[in-house]
Amino acid sequence: MKGILKIAFKLLVNDRGKFATLIVGITFAVFLMVQMTSVFAGILSKASATIINIGSSVWVMDPAVNNPLNSIQLPDYILDAVRSINGVNYAVPLYSGTSLVKLRDGTYQPCSVLGLDDSSLVGRPELIQGNIQDIFADNGFIVVKDEEFAKLENPTIGTTFELNDHRGVVVGIAKVATSGLFGIPTLYTTFTRAIQYIPSPRFTMAYILVEPKSAADIPHIKAEVAKAGYLALTNKEFQQRVADYYKYQTGVGTNILVMTLISFLVGLSICGQTFYTFVLENMEKFGALKAIGAKGYELVYMILFQALSTGVTGYGLGIGLSSLLIFVAKQKVPNYAAVITFFNLALAFAMVLVIVAVSSYIAVRKVIKIEPFEIFRG
Repeated sequence: MKGILKIAFKLLVNDRGKFATLIVGITFAVFLMVQMTSVFAGILSKASATIINIGSSVWVMDPAVNNPLNSIQLPDYILDAVRSINGVNYAVPLYSGTSLVKLRDGTYQPCSVLGLDDSSLVGRPELIQGNIQDIFADNGFIVVKDEEFAKLENPTIGTTFELNDHRGVVVGIAKVATSGLFGIPTLYTTFTRAIQYIPSPRFTMAYILVEPKSAADIPHIKAEVAKAGYLALTNKEFQQRVADYYKYQTGVGTNILVMTLISFLVGLSICGQTFYTFVLENMEKFGALKAIGAKGYELVYMILFQALSTGVTGYGLGIGLSSLLIFVAKQKVPNYAAVITFFNLALAFAMVLVIVAVSSYIAVRKVIKIEPFEIFRG
């Protein structure tokens, strides 16, 4: 068997043109598939930025909420009701909204504003400059240093700005796990200051952040919140809800799916046709091998080995090319949304296996029908 596979490898690489075409076809198919799915994964990650950065175990919200930007304010009594549920360690309010910030040069910049509970500051970001206690100072705000930081003119501690005719002062600069999707900077302040500075309707809480006493208490908390007519989701469930919204209720998921399928079909057509041509051109060699005693299953192993080795090589090159492009793009375009995940890699590998299987099947059907006497007679 080792000798058969060695022959198969030499046959494969002997025709450099066909071999290069096979490799290039699979490489670019994998590159496009990984690129498309990675962009989508990056979009979903940025869409859940508030959820990821706050990191609450359980989120209580209006049932109509399907993404963090479309928060619906909760009545004040819900906070007391949640705090009274058995199994709740603590529950605090979170303000989430947007506002125009007037910068020092007179320009206006939309910003996302998160108001943290005054007494606990649950959900606060990690500071890289400043002291978290300074958020309680007059007009204190913390600015997130992410890809959108420059839109606020790269502020430093002590920088002032205006928010709805109120003076704001940067008292801290923070880092977060991921930046937002829509290209606007993020400010943190206290809950009380947020509702004072930003016009709000009758109710002011966007979410209630809940920390259960144990994971076993979460189902009970969900059930009690549901009895009150509201929805409680874990951090992962809320992220999945946002992902489902962008997948099924916007055009983003459909467009990415179509592009991924096109990439797959391009790779399948190129590799299938090239591999079939490769087999046709080597029919005499396969016939000769069969004439000297090679079994049918050994010829099948040769075809599978050739297709699989080509597929794995193209897969590796495609992943490498995609990773390199994403790395370079993020250096040049900081807010470029693309993340390579294990799911992306597994999906691309599964599609490569399909390409290999179809190409092998087309070739195998031709090879197993070879009759040695026809080869020598020709």
